[in-house]
Order: sequence, then structure tokens, then C-alpha cells
Amino acid sequence: MHALARDVLRQRFAALDAAEQVAAHARAAQWLAAHELLDEAAHHALSAGQHQTAYELAERSLYESLMRRGRQATVLEWMAQMPADELDRRPRLLLAAAWTLASSERHEEAGRFVARILAQPDVSDALRCECALILGGAAVFADDPDRFVELHAPWTEAVPLTDPLLLQSHANRMAYRALLEGEPALARLRQQQALRGHPGHGVDYIRRWSELVIGLSYAWEGQVLLAEQLLRPAVAGAEAEMGRRHRFSCNLAALLASVAWERDLPGDAATLLADRLDVLEHSGLPESLLQAYRTAARIAAAEGAEHRALELLDALDAAGAARRLPRLRIASLAEQVRLHAQRHRAQTCRELCERIDAQLADPTLPQGPLWRRSVEALRDVARAHAAIAARDWPDALAKLARADEQARQRKQGGLHIELLGLRALALERCGQPAQALLREAMDLARAYGLQRVFSDAHPELGAWVGTLAAEGAQAEIAVAPLVPAAPPASAPAAPASPGAVLTPKEGEVLVLLARNLSNKEIGRAMQVGETTVKWHVKNLFAKLDAGTRTQVVQRARILGLLAAGH
Repeated sequence: MHALARDVLRQRFAALDAAEQVAAHARAAQWLAAHELLDEAAHHALSAGQHQTAYELAERSLYESLMRRGRQATVLEWMAQMPADELDRRPRLLLAAAWTLASSERHEEAGRFVARILAQPDVSDALRCECALILGGAAVFADDPDRFVELHAPWTEAVPLTDPLLLQSHANRMAYRALLEGEPALARLRQQQALRGHPGHGVDYIRRWSELVIGLSYAWEGQVLLAEQLLRPAVAGAEAEMGRRHRFSCNLAALLASVAWERDLPGDAATLLADRLDVLEHSGLPESLLQAYRTAARIAAAEGAEHRALELLDALDAAGAARRLPRLRIASLAEQVRLHAQRHRAQTCRELCERIDAQLADPTLPQGPLWRRSVEALRDVARAHAAIAARDWPDALAKLARADEQARQRKQGGLHIELLGLRALALERCGQPAQALLREAMDLARAYGLQRVFSDAHPELGAWVGTLAAEGAQAEIAVAPLVPAAPPASAPAAPASPGAVLTPKEGEVLVLLARNLSNKEIGRAMQVGETTVKWHVKNLFAKLDAGTRTQVVQRARILGLLAAGH
């Protein structure tokens, strides 16, 4: 309906007396329910004063709406309107509420709803299993992997579920457990088995979580080429279906942003994170929140804005404190150690490592083996960077070897390659042969698509790799992904360079326009004011003789000013 027509009709409706308005709501509820538009029907029934009808319609619609389309906001809205005793009389509403709360910073409340469900008479094994899935999701958002595994363990063999959506959710949990235990390939196998066992039940919200788990498994291994191939269409699909700022879209985008950064696509990474950090702070997976802030900080550091990078890492620490996620606070400190080690600030690195040790000594922290292993890995890498900052190369070698052993045990391929490179640097500084080890790391980085791993690890390592790549070193060192080779003379002509027509900033704005970002979002991505963005957009309109933003993008493509992927 045209906006003007809608506004006129609303004005006419507001002019009706109360009885006529109630009757209109009642007729609307009846018609919408007859056409299976249950959520809208429930709202009209509530406005008509037909509370029981509204609650019955909501019960029929909310659970399915949540599980298939991820509409948590709708569930929370009904929770706020519905009396507590009504929720207790409607188990599917309790389940919808518990699922919604489990996948947010309000995960502790989910446990109370699950307790209300299990307190009801005649609870089936299938319902108990679903409650375990809910509590397992809450444990993920609480960053408590050991609790997650404990909840999942009783249901690994005999699964009393028949609903395809719940079976998919169970498969997601199986895969995530394998990932936590350091088996990313097994995680993907679990998902593939689930798809073979339950084909054809549609691409829904629960199924989309499997894309996130698989993408996370590739990123865990450092396989960023495969991760990017999977995550780009997944993010586009989630944005189209649920919206750019939906919590799930933001979780996927945070993971893809970290992958884009590793692929040396900082513009893409910044765009993916633009206008999303606030959503992730409240409803992001701990890992997504960590990846988002870490990537944003590395982008800032690479641009020479060290103060901004440190501010972002402080914000990560604050988010960890607010959501009681101590691993994120330790990760913030470890990333600060890395940043200061690149400038050989030995004293600052030592102080930060002491803060990490003090936090790990807190007896109130989780003590489960999976959680401890993850934070001890952060500590060991931080200690290695501190030794590098002090130029204590023998000590750095020992600490790097310890951290690398843990990375290999957990099959964290990207971290393993980074530590190989740093070990080569330490060996070289100790006067020992190191080029063979570095060549191995470079070859692995090329295979995995990791283009920033060495420069991110330490500028001296990045410079050394760049020198070897530029010199051509040995035939077996495949340097193409690290230093792009010039195209052969017979190669076809490349598209026109944006620089030939547009300024560099106009080129950046054009790329972001092609991603359907608003001026405000473009400003956040480029870290400039909205007025500046409007000025660049105005110039693009003039240079490309376009009347709309869509025409700007279309004509830029025709002129070869946008790459095929944009």
C-alpha cells in the first residue's frame, strides 16, 4: 500500500468511535486467521479485547515463526504483554520464550523458563531433549563449553526427536561439540550426515545456524578461502531474509569480516562490521563478538590509528565485563600484548601478561578443561609476544613452540601458520637457519588464502616475507597470493581503473553504495561524517550522470569502475 494511502486510512480509522474500532479489529483478526496470517491476527484480536483468542493464535504462530524465521523480537514482545499464568498454560509459548532468551545476553533467564516447562506433569523424553538443546544454546552464549558438552552428552546416541527442525538443531549441537573438542573436520561431517538424514525440509532459521558452524570450522582451521566461499552467500541470504541488523545476520557478518581481513580485504571487513557492533554486544555469540572487535582493532592499527585500536580493545574488555564473559577480557589483553609487541614495548607487554595471570588466578572463573584450554592458549601466545617485545629470542622460541603445540593439537591452522612464521623469525634472530621453516609457513599461507597472517603477527616478519617474495627466493615458494604478479603481456585488458575517473574516496563510497548501505552506514565504515559522505555521493551523481543511487551503481558497472564481485 502506498504510504500516503495508508496514512489517510489510519486517520479515518482513528476518527471512528471505540466500538467501531474494536469491531474492525475483530473482523481483521478473523480474516487474517482464516488466511493463516496468525501473528497479525493475534495482534488484532488483542486490540479487539479478545485476549484468549489472541493468546491461542500467538501460541500457534510464535514457536513456528521463531524456529523457521528467527523472529525473537516478536516473541519478546508477546512475553511482555502476556500474563505469567497464561505462559504456564501454554507450553509452546514457554518453549518459544526459552529459545529466544537462550540465544542472547539474557541466557540465564532461559534456565528459569526451562524449569517451568520441566515442572509440568507428563514431560516426555522428546521435551526433555529439547530443553537440553535450549540450555545448551544458553551455555554457548554464556561461553561455557564444558557445560554445553555436559548438557549434550545424554542425547548423543538415542535422540527422541522427530521434528526436522529440532533434529537439525541437534545436528548443529553435535557439530559444535566436535569443534570445541578440536575436530573441525568432524564438525562438518556431522552436518553432512544430518543433511543426508533429513533432506528437503527447507532453508530455515535453524538450518542457517549450520552454515555458521561450518563457516566457523573452516575459520578455525585457517581455511579462509573455503570460509569466504560459504559465508558470503550465507550473509547475503540472511540479510535479505531477516535484515542487516538481525542478530543472526550480525553473527555471520562478524565471522565473514574476520575472514575478509585475513584475505586482505579491509574495505569489505569494515563494511561488514559497520553499524553492527552494538547488536553483537547484546546478542552476539562470544566468538562473534571477539572476532568483530579484534578485526576492527586490527583494521584501525593497520591504518595507523593505534589509539583507535586500543579503544576498540578496551570496548571488547568492557563488553566481556558487562556480559560476564571472562575469556573475552583475557582475549582483549592478549590482543593488546600483540599490538605493543610489534613496537617492542617490553614493559607494557609484561604488565599486560601479569594482568592476564591475575585474571586466570581468579577462583570464580570457570574451571572446566575446555574453557581453561582456550584461555591458556591465549595466555601462552601473549607470553610469546612479550618475549619477542623484549627481544629475548631464545625465550620466545620456547614459548612459541609451546603455543604452537597447543594450536596443532586443537587443529587451529591459521594460528599454527602464524606461530611457524614467528618461530622462523626467532630462529633467524638467534643466528640459526630459518628460511626453510619460513618457506613452509608461506606455502601453507598461500594454500589457505591467508594474506595478512605474517604482517599481522609482527612487522619484522611481514617485511622479511615481503623481501623473500619480491626476490622470488626459490621456485617452490608460491608467492602469488602474497605479492600479486603482473599480468602477462597477452592478458586481456583490465577494466578501467576507478582512479582514472573517481577520487580514491569516491571509489570507496561507490563500493559501499553497491552494497546498499545508507549514508550513515557508509560514514561509519569509512570513519567520516555523514556530510562528507553526502558530498562524495553528490560528486558520483554528477560524474556518472545518474539520478538515483541505483543508477550510479549500474553505470559504474557498465564503465568498469566496479569489480565483478561488487
